[in-house]
Amino acid sequence: MALRNAVMAALLDGEASGYDLAKSFDASVANFWRATPQQLYRELDRMEREGLVTARVVRQERRPDKRLFSLTETGRSAVRAFVAEPPGRPTTVRDELLVKVQCADIGDVEAVRTAITARVEWAAAKLARYERLRERLLRGRTEDEYYAQAERVGPYLTLLRGMAFERENLRWGETALRVLERRTGTAARAPEHTTPPE
Repeated sequence: MALRNAVMAALLDGEASGYDLAKSFDASVANFWRATPQQLYRELDRMEREGLVTARVVRQERRPDKRLFSLTETGRSAVRAFVAEPPGRPTTVRDELLVKVQCADIGDVEAVRTAITARVEWAAAKLARYERLRERLLRGRTEDEYYAQAERVGPYLTLLRGMAFERENLRWGETALRVLERRTGTAARAPEHTTPPE
């Protein structure tokens, strides 16, 4: 999948600046796609040249002008074509931490435990952000009410997938820390969180 498809998916929510898109990626799209602000701006420029998005300049006092991007009809057609294509093969996990864990028995176990603890803390922080986003999307409604009333359910469904992924990271990390603690006989530093319920 190309970055532009994720950008167009984010723009389905409406007009946005590059800065807004970067925040959106961090808050919602990050659960299935990652991009730096520089990558986003370069991609937006390419997409504008290709007619997939249009930009309008908003004048601002005491701050630089900003460009707001929106999908063109060509862009919406590209989204529809992308959705109709069969997805590629599932993503293969390429995670340096897992290689380190694979080698823990002959390496610095404490360094591996420290890395796992950092991953657990990262997952807990991401899950907390996703939970806040979920509350904002639901706005006091039940999930069933949201599904019946929301204009779009795709963002919520992808958010649920991101939350499940981070919960699994937490479970795996806690298991790995317990196992390594038993193997080394020393107490692992407890991550500062409790695993949220499903």
